[in-house]
Amino acid sequence: MNVYIIIVIMLVAVIGFAASYTFLFNIGEITVSGESDMYSAEQIVDASGIHEGDNLLRLDTEKSEQKILSELLYVETAEVNRDFPSSLEIKVTRCIPSFNVNIGSKTLLISKQGKILAINSFITDGLPVFYGYKPAEKEAGDYIYSEDEFKNDAFTALITSLARLDDTSAGISNINLVDEHNIIVNYRNGMVFKMGNWNDAEYKLNMAATVMNDPAVKGKKGFLTMIGSNQCSFRTTDEPVEVPGNIDPPKKKKTDENGETVDESELSVESNPDQEERFSDYNSQNDEEREGYFDFEAEGGEEGGGTEQTTNEQGYVLDENGGYYDADGFYYDQWGYYYDSYGNYYDPYGNLVAGVLDDNSYDNSYDQGW
Repeated sequence: MNVYIIIVIMLVAVIGFAASYTFLFNIGEITVSGESDMYSAEQIVDASGIHEGDNLLRLDTEKSEQKILSELLYVETAEVNRDFPSSLEIKVTRCIPSFNVNIGSKTLLISKQGKILAINSFITDGLPVFYGYKPAEKEAGDYIYSEDEFKNDAFTALITSLARLDDTSAGISNINLVDEHNIIVNYRNGMVFKMGNWNDAEYKLNMAATVMNDPAVKGKKGFLTMIGSNQCSFRTTDEPVEVPGNIDPPKKKKTDENGETVDESELSVESNPDQEERFSDYNSQNDEEREGYFDFEAEGGEEGGGTEQTTNEQGYVLDENGGYYDADGFYYDQWGYYYDSYGNYYDPYGNLVAGVLDDNSYDNSYDQGW
């Protein structure tokens, strides 16, 4: 008896399965929603390849979505959803021309998500222009990409960030990706932003916008430069400045058990011994020695001496004080503190210790809690 029951159950299951893929769950209604001002609902349904009467279970929704994107140039996204037992919804968004990409004498017009909308002999006004990207795909309807992995990552990070920062991108004239590790963003207001690589692109662009809107900077033209990963400096000149003659080591502010600042005039102030030694060593030298201290370039020792060079783990040549210049021209001392090309001074964690002001004077009033 139990065997017969099992057989009946299996037969019912098979019949139900077959029915589901034949006359059950067939499409009786297709609706189209979203932004589709370029195309009618009928055009979108036709592009999907879906017809009334098709079975919902046998439908390949992903394939249908890709067909819509391929056949309808100005559709940015397409989403096909089953609505059992017999309905289907297609939701689309339209492409918005957002960027120009230079490819020599031609310019690609692309959407926010990187879809190529046109190949022009002109630059579309009002949209940022990318230089130095070198896309591999250049056909309208395709999504732009580069065979250079780093450039591709940088470009994707930038357009994704700019798509979310409409107010910021509206002020950008062009973006130089010739060196994706040293990206340069040129604004229409005359600002030049040296943002470094593409990591945290949205954060960096937001920071640049914040600095440009600062009352002390707004309306000026000059250079914005990322310093480390969380600081952005503004200067009216791109020329490096000389390190000042005397630098006083910053002192640590005293606090009581409740964290309140204590009047330091009544206390002896603690300091960083290694840092004080560094400053004392520098300040005790004459001008000629001081110049060599910061502008040292290893060339095999003194003329004719053939002195053997000492390098660190990164391969940089160490000077007589144990410091070195890296590839960006930053000078690092033996304790890991460093000067950038403008003369700003930082601790090993990238915190500003002493900075160069816009008039090239030196401000060593920064306190990083030593």
